[in-house]
Amino acid sequence: MSDKTIIEKQSRPGKYHFQRGLRDGLPVAIGYLPIAVTFGVISRTAGLPSLAAVLMSLLVFAGASQFVAVELIAAGAAFPGIVATTFFVNLRHILMSATVSEKLPGLSRGWLAMLAFGITDESFSLLATDRRHRLPAFYVLGVILLPYLAWTAGSAAGVVLGGQLPGMLESSMEIALYAMFLGLIVPEIKSSSSKLKVALIALALSSLISWNPLHNISQGWRITLSTVGAAFLGAVIFTGDDKDE
Repeated sequence: MSDKTIIEKQSRPGKYHFQRGLRDGLPVAIGYLPIAVTFGVISRTAGLPSLAAVLMSLLVFAGASQFVAVELIAAGAAFPGIVATTFFVNLRHILMSATVSEKLPGLSRGWLAMLAFGITDESFSLLATDRRHRLPAFYVLGVILLPYLAWTAGSAAGVVLGGQLPGMLESSMEIALYAMFLGLIVPEIKSSSSKLKVALIALALSSLISWNPLHNISQGWRITLSTVGAAFLGAVIFTGDDKDE
């Protein structure tokens, strides 16, 4: 560490930690851009109003649940079903935020709420693996800020591009939705037998609901019921399984 850096750290600790957080969060922001653009294009293809798609990224900022929500909207799911499904998809954020908050003692509820909003899987990985027992608030703010800006800017760019791209190319980008979920689930089920079982339960429930003799359950509700059902059964049946592995 140079003398200039040491002096800046001592005289302006907030600025120093914030800049360091921006630096550490930059790779995450770069990785978010193409996914955010894809989200914007898919939102436009699904018929979601441009403003709604951008506001979703501004106010929700949760990639997986945003893709799920758009899929449910396109499938004609009812509002309660969309809320229930995205709630369960985002439930892990409560645990991640609680874990990070242990490294932020003494902060006001306002600070904690703002920082919790910006916690994602990737930023959580950075913060949780930081060896410091106490993290500066401005460092955490720096880590989450650039990914948030990249996600919202990329979503807006995707919405704009969605009106310019050929229809065939727009439709093909929907494959990115399934590729993203495969990218999320494969590493998890490789390291956890209980998560593999939950995924198989979700597959079985979705198949059973799809093949029901009445055929009067919409695609949106099929996704909602299979997601909630698999999560509930997994929590009840497989609690503690991974601790024994």
